[in-house]
Amino acid sequence: MTTLEWQYGTAYDLFASLYVLHHPKDFGLRKAWAAGVRARVPEKHRKILEDLATALPVPFPWVATLPAPQQASTAIQALEAIPPHRRLPEVFLAPDTPAEAREIFLRIARRQTWDEEDLHRIQQAFASHPRPLKKAALRRRLEIWAQADAFSEALVPALNAYYTVFFAEEEARLEPWLAQAVQQAQAQAAQQPLETLLVGLTQGVRLPDAEKVARLILAPSFWFSPLVVFRRLGPDEGLLVFGARPEGASLVPGEEVPDALLLGLRALADPTRLRILRYLAEGAHTPTQLAKRLRLRAPTVVHHLHALRLAGLVYLTLEEGEKRYAARTSQVEALYSQLQAFLRISQD
Repeated sequence: MTTLEWQYGTAYDLFASLYVLHHPKDFGLRKAWAAGVRARVPEKHRKILEDLATALPVPFPWVATLPAPQQASTAIQALEAIPPHRRLPEVFLAPDTPAEAREIFLRIARRQTWDEEDLHRIQQAFASHPRPLKKAALRRRLEIWAQADAFSEALVPALNAYYTVFFAEEEARLEPWLAQAVQQAQAQAAQQPLETLLVGLTQGVRLPDAEKVARLILAPSFWFSPLVVFRRLGPDEGLLVFGARPEGASLVPGEEVPDALLLGLRALADPTRLRILRYLAEGAHTPTQLAKRLRLRAPTVVHHLHALRLAGLVYLTLEEGEKRYAARTSQVEALYSQLQAFLRISQD
């Protein structure tokens, strides 16, 4: 039986927002707006935050170890309390980091240099990762580890600057939504089996590994919605960060068109994606199977599937390294209801 533990705090969204702002296309966010937020940070700190968001893993497992509530300000304070030479290992080498990769990173930090053999071995260590980093990002990660102390010293001032110019105000907006998301999820957990609960919280993702652990921490994220992150914290422990942005809300403060509605309409306004949905309505498919039916390259199909996933229009099952998709037809109906509600509000 799986024991559920609930966490919520803005520390998760502190790091999630930085990731989204540096990968706006992956989340359907306007590039210009994301660039504008990044530009608020003083120039001397921008490169550090860019490296944090593009070359290092999002440190959700470390956030999960912080005392409740996991707030952004207390996370920065906790980071500052760690001696600089220990910051990277403690924060960014999570329990699920491959053992060989861990050894290589620590060795690079001691030597303060890396070579092509280190890069090759890191690529092999992360070969089975669900979203392996591109070579350029891996190279930058190795460079960061070769300058571990200098990067660690610069990280805290950079995060403080980001908190001051943007996230402090954002934090006030998010807190009520995060508290509400946990309350609603806890109520659902009391009435639903674990599998049903997780599919609902993740907006269509089936995670057999998360269902098998003895202890599962669940934490909401406004900024990562509707995507989900599952990380192993130990042999029988896991962390699930699930999307917690309401249907009527948007990442961009003051935006009139809700993200869920906009992403859904964008996803359906493409003939290839409509064909994919029709095939998925017949039964679950892998990206490779869809590529054969559509006579398209696999990366093209994966791009379309990501758009459908952002819109919540597909179910996704992750098991033994394989992804299988199926149509989430109920969400198509929900999208129509959202559109009707939006048009009524606009008319009023």
